[in-house]
Amino acid sequence: MTTIVIQETKELTGRVEASPSKSYTHRAVIAATLARGESRIIRPLISDDIAATMEACSSFGAQMKREKEDLVISGTCNLRAPTKPINCRGSASTIRFLAPVAALAEGKTVLTGSPRLKKRPIKPLMEALEQLGVKCGSTKGFPPVSIFGGGIGGGHASLVGNVSSQYVSGLLFACPLAQDDTQIDLTTPLESKPYVKLTMSILEKHDIKIDVSEDCRSFRIPGRQSYSTRDHLVPGDFSSAAFLMAAAAITQSKITLDNLPKNLPDSKIIHILERMNARVQVNGDSVEVDGGELKAVDIDARDIPDLVPPCAVLACFSEGETRIYNAKRLRIKESDRLEALSSELRKMGAEIVGARDGLRIKGLCKLDGATIDPHSDHRVAMACAIAGLGAEGETRILRAECVNKSYPTFFKDLKRLGAKVVVG
Repeated sequence: MTTIVIQETKELTGRVEASPSKSYTHRAVIAATLARGESRIIRPLISDDIAATMEACSSFGAQMKREKEDLVISGTCNLRAPTKPINCRGSASTIRFLAPVAALAEGKTVLTGSPRLKKRPIKPLMEALEQLGVKCGSTKGFPPVSIFGGGIGGGHASLVGNVSSQYVSGLLFACPLAQDDTQIDLTTPLESKPYVKLTMSILEKHDIKIDVSEDCRSFRIPGRQSYSTRDHLVPGDFSSAAFLMAAAAITQSKITLDNLPKNLPDSKIIHILERMNARVQVNGDSVEVDGGELKAVDIDARDIPDLVPPCAVLACFSEGETRIYNAKRLRIKESDRLEALSSELRKMGAEIVGARDGLRIKGLCKLDGATIDPHSDHRVAMACAIAGLGAEGETRILRAECVNKSYPTFFKDLKRLGAKVVVG
C-alpha cells in the first residue's frame, strides 16, 4: 500500500500533456478487437481498467503487442469463448461493454471482477440481451454474469437510460454484428449522453452505421455489418485533467494542459470553471487555467458525473454555497462516491452535506490536512489530494495506488507542476 503526502502549495506553474483518455482507449481497443486485421492505437492510456479490457479482448482471440508507446491489435470477427472466467477487476466499463460482445462468441463466457464490481448493477443490460435472444444470467442482477454465445439474432430491446450509459455502448458494439437489424429504445432519458456519442464516433470511424434519434433515446442498428481496421490517436482525458485544472484554480495559479480537443466528454469543466470565475483560455487543443476569486454555482451532473469530485473541491474554495444535483448514480461507482467525498472532505473541515442525488457545499471554510481513506476510489483520492494543496498542514492519502485505475501519473504530474508531493 502506498501513502502519498500532500503539503499546502501556494502556487503551481508549468505545462503538462493531459493523460490519455480512458474512455477513448477502452472503446478503441474493443472496436479494433472486432475488426479483422491490424489496427494501431497511438498513445493509449495504460491503466488498471485498460489492462482489464485488453486481457478480456485477448481472451476472445485478439492479439495485442506494444510497440514503444503504441498498442497494435490484430482483431478477429470469429470470437472464441474463453475457457476461464474473464476477470474485469474493478472496471465496470469492461464488463458492461464486453457482456454483449461475449454473445458473439461460440460457447459460454463468464465475466466477473472485484468485490466492489460485484455490487454494481448489470440487470438492465442482461434483460436487454435476453430480449435480443441471448441466453444469459447474473447473480441477482449483479456480476458475475454468464453469457451463452453463438450470435445475436437482432430484434427489439428496451432498457433504462439513467442507470449507466455503458449499457447502451455495450449493445452498440455488439449489435452491428447481429444476424438482423436491432432496435434499441430507452424508457428513460439517457444520462452521460456524451459518452454514447463518443462510442458512436469510434464506431463510425470503423465504418459501422447506426441511426439515432435526436434525443438519443432510440437507436436503429443494421445487422450483418463488419468492422474495418482503423488507427486511433488517443486524445487527452478531460475527466482526469479536471483535477489539475481545479488545482490551478484553488491555488490561483496558471498552468497549461495540452492534447484536449474540445469535443470530448467532460469538456464542460471549462464552462464550469468560467462560471466559477476562474480565468480559462482555450488555444486549439490546449487549455490554460489561471486561478481567480472563485464563486459558488449550481452544477447539474446529469451528463458529467465524473466531474463531481473536482467540482466538490472547487466548491470548498468558492464564495457562497454550491449545489451539485442529478448525481444519484455516483452512489454505485467504485464507492458510494457522494458519501465518500462528503466524509473525507469533512475530515479536512469542509462544510458539506450529502443529499439523495447530490451535494451541498458551503465555501471558503478553512481546510486542514487530514488522513484520507479514498475508499479504493481513484476519483476520491485525486479530489482529496487537490484539496490538500489548499489545506493547512499535511494531507495523507492512504492506498493512493488506487489512482492507477484511470490516471497512473497523477501524482507525478502534480509534482511536475510544483505541488509538494512526497511518498509517505
